[in-house]
Amino acid sequence: MNYQEFIKSKQHSTDYMGFEPSFIPSGAFDYQEYIIEKCLKHGRYGGFIDTGLGKTLIQLTIAQNCLEKTGRRVLIITPLAVAYQFIQEAQKFDICEPKYSKDGTLTSDIVICNYERLDKFNPEDFDTVILDESSILKNFDGRIKSHITSFLKKVKYRFLFTATPSPNDFIELGTSSEALGYMGYTDMLGKFFTNNENTIDPVKMGNKWVLKGHAEKAFFEWVSSWSMSVRKPSDIGFSDDKHILPELITNTVEVDNRDILARDGQFEMFAKPSSRLTDVREEQKQTITERCEKAAEKADSHDTSVLWCNFNDEGAMLSDMVKDSHEIKGSMNIDKKEEMLIAFQKGEIKKLITKPKITCFGLNWQHCGHTVYFPTFSYEQYYQAIRRFWRFGRVDPVEVDLIYSNGQTKVIQSLLEKAKKADQLFSNLNTALNLYKEEKYNPFNQELILPEFLK
Repeated sequence: MNYQEFIKSKQHSTDYMGFEPSFIPSGAFDYQEYIIEKCLKHGRYGGFIDTGLGKTLIQLTIAQNCLEKTGRRVLIITPLAVAYQFIQEAQKFDICEPKYSKDGTLTSDIVICNYERLDKFNPEDFDTVILDESSILKNFDGRIKSHITSFLKKVKYRFLFTATPSPNDFIELGTSSEALGYMGYTDMLGKFFTNNENTIDPVKMGNKWVLKGHAEKAFFEWVSSWSMSVRKPSDIGFSDDKHILPELITNTVEVDNRDILARDGQFEMFAKPSSRLTDVREEQKQTITERCEKAAEKADSHDTSVLWCNFNDEGAMLSDMVKDSHEIKGSMNIDKKEEMLIAFQKGEIKKLITKPKITCFGLNWQHCGHTVYFPTFSYEQYYQAIRRFWRFGRVDPVEVDLIYSNGQTKVIQSLLEKAKKADQLFSNLNTALNLYKEEKYNPFNQELILPEFLK
């Protein structure tokens, strides 16, 4: 390979041409048809579409249309255990049958694999790649993320779907744009954002980049040029009648920290809320027993429950305390994790212990109406976790027990503030959808008149 070939191999393909859909399932809702058409017309597009709005059907329909258009295979990349939901949905709507591949074997025109197994596939075998729950990319190490971006570079049609971009981590929007072949995330940060590191403001705690006030409108117009944001059908002009969320009951449960936290090498006389991330982490470690005891008490009063923890010690203790529980550990191989997740979906497991960074994306657990959550500063993980249960299609209420220590009050405060900011983010994204207008080519056809001194 010479130098010019090397440079060319690093470039994104310049094919941005979309096309009109040739196939829409008869059971698709009107707003789903609109989203499908929008994505296909762009050819490379991001769909920030909330849970329960049919992203699986939308993605399968896009896959079918791209297959018919190009005659080449389509790859759908999903989180663990989500492939089976795609296969069931395809059977329900009579879409070209996709096949789940764990080892890179290609036995169907629409192939489904997990993010963790992408290294077994060759991008030259596909003309279209669809990323399901693309937010999960932040949970992988740089090697996997780099491989996914490189995989996408030479693919003509690219689509990213997630229930929500993180409202307080705009870098995700930049990485999504870059993966689609648009502006890179470092360029995005320089153009639209300023750094706010080293703050203890509970609203901004844990953030690094803040949107410049004067750049807000331009930023959301730019995002809307390559993506759409939909929390409910009315956001894009359709009826919400068939999409009503069940009641969400959120309980904040505080436990006492029996130890006094040492700060900067000095023990304090009275416990007080932690402000620094290091203090919050120490507070969490000191109160593992108290929080796990309360979590077990809450879970034991429900037939089916999911308990979300953050530390291995929490998971081990919950396994001992919660009757008939099963824990998904990060050290497990992916086949074992997938087996347990499918067993819970089928109702064979009643009490599941897991971590948000492992299983909070993509799965439909609307059969479960209770969850226990140990909060952190990550609103996105919290939102994704509760939306496994709190979804369109569930009728009964969903109950969430947020269990924290008295030194973690700023964590709860931050989480609630971020929830408000998330609503504002989606409001801005949805408003910007109507502001953005496609650029039109306006050829210059006027006679050129030179000044006298140039004649």
